[in-house]
Amino acid sequence: MYVPWKVVIASCDVQERRALCNILAKQGLDPITAPTVRECEEIVVQENAGLIFCSRWLADGDYRDLLVAARRWSRKIRIVLAARVTDWDEYLEAMRLGAFDVISAPCRPTDVEWMVIQALREEHAQARQITLTQQVARSLEGASISKSA
Repeated sequence: MYVPWKVVIASCDVQERRALCNILAKQGLDPITAPTVRECEEIVVQENAGLIFCSRWLADGDYRDLLVAARRWSRKIRIVLAARVTDWDEYLEAMRLGAFDVISAPCRPTDVEWMVIQALREEHAQARQITLTQQVARSLEGASISKSA
């Protein structure tokens, strides 16, 4: 599967990272792993990251810290919380803080693939919207020029 950006796995659990890496590798993706919020932030700055699968806990914080950090990034990066969320309020909190979605851990390949597809769809729709906005702006500029001439 072709994706225009890197996929990051943010988790301090080695087994969890390995499992997600295997799922993504079967989809033809080569994810980058980060056990800490700080390392994840560095990866986002250095790489073209577009999707992050984040566990509940990282070595230096939790998913909330990563969602807060994402607000400071110059571009939109989708963060999927991959955790055993048993409380509806926790799910709502993650979504309120800006999570792209929440999937149950341990992650099933179909759930991970669905998140990648959804992120790609959103990216494509966003790119189309930007292009459409640019086309409208150009037409309006052309219209105002022809009226004044």
